[in-house]
Amino acid sequence: MDKTHHKYIERTFYLAKKGLGNVKQNPLVGCVIVKDNKIIGEGYHKKYGKEHAEINAIKSVTNKKEIEGSSIYVNLEPCSHYGKTPPCTLEIIKHKPKEVIIANKDPNKKVNGRGINSLRENGINVIEGIKRKEGESLNKRFFTNQNKKRPYVILKWAQTIDGFIARKNGDSRWISNGLSRKFVHKWRSEEDGICVGINTVLIDNPKLNVRKWKGDNPLRIIINPNLKSLKNKKVINDELLSLIINQVESSSCSGKEFYKTKNLSFKKVLDILYKKGISSLLVEGGAKTLNNIIQENIWDEARVFTGSNKFDEGIKAPSFKLSKHFQDIDKDKLYTIYNNGRN
Repeated sequence: MDKTHHKYIERTFYLAKKGLGNVKQNPLVGCVIVKDNKIIGEGYHKKYGKEHAEINAIKSVTNKKEIEGSSIYVNLEPCSHYGKTPPCTLEIIKHKPKEVIIANKDPNKKVNGRGINSLRENGINVIEGIKRKEGESLNKRFFTNQNKKRPYVILKWAQTIDGFIARKNGDSRWISNGLSRKFVHKWRSEEDGICVGINTVLIDNPKLNVRKWKGDNPLRIIINPNLKSLKNKKVINDELLSLIINQVESSSCSGKEFYKTKNLSFKKVLDILYKKGISSLLVEGGAKTLNNIIQENIWDEARVFTGSNKFDEGIKAPSFKLSKHFQDIDKDKLYTIYNNGRN
């Protein structure tokens, strides 16, 4: 029976991943309905504010009477409260399945066991914890957001084979190849926010948008302590949203918000973003910003491209022991490092 449960929970993971980049601060959820060892319906949470996975799975079943006595697999505990959509538990109870099998209890205090209790009170058997750790990994953004009250933080940089992140003048272009840069645009589409320091904006004048991949643009966060001029910079002169965190003034105009705070530690930045509903953050540099974050030890994941070229001198990349495991991206190597001792 455990093998069967594992198989269908793995299917919910596969479906849930389809929502990455579209559900915002909501979790990734997939749902599979099984009757007589056959999948009769399945669905996933497709878009923030739209129907949840369980509702989409139920809708996909042609003959709704078949759901009675079925097994419903879902990677996260069904919701039991009214939000942008009605509670999924009510719809599940209405169709009388014999059991609901889940990977993870929902850490959100509005749910956290209430959905499970509601199902059991209505005679539906609930089995919890199937592939629990894999489920937590799938929803690492959501669990970090709920448990630590901050966004999930992904650091990203490219470095030369001899360990430099930029030349002496700060120029960091063309360390990585075109395919690697396309990967970065895909990542941008998957996260709520993208963050850089003011020096990166002044030297590279980046757009920080999604143009090499299909998806939503993240909120651009610029750490600009002394409010250096952004005149003629792309992040201030286009129509996309930007948040400039500084120690000088607060104001807003045409989608550009200047947020004043006395404390500009990265922890404070994350507090501000959490209150604004940002559940995940991709940090793209520069060296000073990355090193400050690493020193504060408030990060969850680092994605490091190592190119095949050399600078011989310049601005050193953050000091990291790279894993033996990497992914080849054309002639680049992509290392992914997880911070097990994070705050």
